[in-house]
Amino acid sequence: MHSFENHPAERIPTTIYPDSEEASVAVARDIATLIRNRAAEGRMCVLGLATGSTPTRMYEELVRLHQEEGLSFQNVISFNLDEYYPMQPNSLQSYVRFMHEYLFDHIDIRPENVHIPDGTVRQEEVAEFCRHYEEQIRAAGGIDIQILGIGRTGHIGFNEPGSGAASRTRLITLDHITRTDAASDFYGEENVPRRAITMGVGTILEAHSIVLLAWGEGKAAVVKRMVEGEMTDSVPATYLQKHPEVSVILDDAAAAELTQRKTPWLAGLPCNWQDEALVRKALTWLARTLQKPILKLTDEDYNENGLSELLNESGLAYNSNIRVFNELQHTITGWPGGKPNADDTYRPERQSPFPKRVLIFSPHPDDDVISMGGTLLRLVDQGHDVHVAYQTSGNIAVFDDEAIRFAEFVADYDAAFRLDEQQAETLYERVVDSLKNKAPGQVDSAEVQLIKGLIRRGEAKSACRYAGIPDENAHFMDLPFYETGRVRKKPLGEEDIRLTVDLLNQVRPQQIYAAGDLSDPHGTHRVCLSAVFQALQRLKAEGCEWLKDCWVWLYRGAWQEWDIDRIEMAVPISPQELTRKRRAIFKHQSQKDRPLFPGADQREFWQRAEERNRTTAKIYDQLGLPEYEAIEAFVRWKI
Repeated sequence: MHSFENHPAERIPTTIYPDSEEASVAVARDIATLIRNRAAEGRMCVLGLATGSTPTRMYEELVRLHQEEGLSFQNVISFNLDEYYPMQPNSLQSYVRFMHEYLFDHIDIRPENVHIPDGTVRQEEVAEFCRHYEEQIRAAGGIDIQILGIGRTGHIGFNEPGSGAASRTRLITLDHITRTDAASDFYGEENVPRRAITMGVGTILEAHSIVLLAWGEGKAAVVKRMVEGEMTDSVPATYLQKHPEVSVILDDAAAAELTQRKTPWLAGLPCNWQDEALVRKALTWLARTLQKPILKLTDEDYNENGLSELLNESGLAYNSNIRVFNELQHTITGWPGGKPNADDTYRPERQSPFPKRVLIFSPHPDDDVISMGGTLLRLVDQGHDVHVAYQTSGNIAVFDDEAIRFAEFVADYDAAFRLDEQQAETLYERVVDSLKNKAPGQVDSAEVQLIKGLIRRGEAKSACRYAGIPDENAHFMDLPFYETGRVRKKPLGEEDIRLTVDLLNQVRPQQIYAAGDLSDPHGTHRVCLSAVFQALQRLKAEGCEWLKDCWVWLYRGAWQEWDIDRIEMAVPISPQELTRKRRAIFKHQSQKDRPLFPGADQREFWQRAEERNRTTAKIYDQLGLPEYEAIEAFVRWKI
């Protein structure tokens, strides 16, 4: 595998890549090299494989290497980590089905060499099955590379907190958090199996080498505990510290809490104090740690908290303090589209052109108002030509009873006005019959998917009208990657990018907002952002003229907020504007009270957004800047 630089605070070697794409491709190529080397030696290569969203891009690259570069899997034996219990192999949530969809159906591995825990074994036979599974691994010569992900509880495989270092393959009861995280795949926590068959920690530690993959900010906290924390059965992944050949592969977001990234000065790592971003990161950290405004930080504060080198560079604490304070102050603007006829030297946005054509990309039909509703309202109020592009239909996030209610409305409406009663009644009966006979997690019929999509579309239109956005400025893209009827989506394709390019050329915006919320556990935000980035890069390569006058701002808020030191535009939201934002969110009635896919945070999205907006404002206040009710934050992405 790759060579790693082990930092002082880290108990497991880590390699950090800019993004999960690059990391996944690198790991896949390392696996391919081992497979080829073993084939050249006339030996089998034994792979331990994982499921979930984390390794999917790695599997796609292995498939590509097979189909385009002739990588053969004839000499590969595979053992999967786990499977829900009970679970039929053809179920949508089955790991058997997952592995075939993402890997086995597309390569030349021998069927007899594929091993996955069997979720159909009778309970009285599970113990014997698990014992035999271990025997098969030993008979194959042990696992050469074990691929792992990590859960929020720190579990590897389904080894939940409390699993011992010597645990073997067994039937285990799933932790509540694990079941909550899996709820979206099963369309409700009540449908998630309570048990699973999993390789044990001891089984995993017997692999010759182990590679753990983790992507996204949602994994950052548990990654820190695994890599830098004490070994404990409350975080089973920490047992990997015992293994001599283990490596942790991260993207930038998952590495955010590691000492080498968050506070390198505390680990004695070399710091480039000419880097203004690093100085800003250090001083906002110091001020928040000491609970002092930035302008009150002293030389002693620097020296006593690992920042003596920065002090040597700046001469006096106040020199750095005032510079960072001014930088933060210059992020604050009540004119997100730029203030006309004003000096914009220290403003985050240009004064001209004014008004601007603004295009807001919203991955789901409510992300625009949830994550930047206050800014959206202000852009409209200040006279800009605001467009919203709803990238996906959001149809899977509608409860079945909502679809029945709307089908019933159609039937009652037609009956009341003596229209085509038979057709209306037939629609209602079809919808009710389809949903009544649907198994948990089963894909909705095309007709039901359409109704659910129209529900979300109607709510988005209502929110736009409330905000003052004309109907013709609401664009419903229905990107094809999303339209599977399942939580698991197709990879981003050419059609998705083409539709995005076409809309950009149609609107020709001078300002773009896109969701940079990479903590979205279902990945839709990440894919939608990639579609925007790829479309913009394509337009740039084509020499697009209007693009030269276009700025791109990334928002967050539904899942996580920007770190204070990264914010480049902070838009204050007054109490009245916060109320208006909440009302715009409430237009999305199907998401009210209980979102279908809430993720780890069970609160409604409007509650999360308001709490994050208020927290951002509070941090600015604590740093010594003006006190506001709430703030929406943005980071600029340069094309």
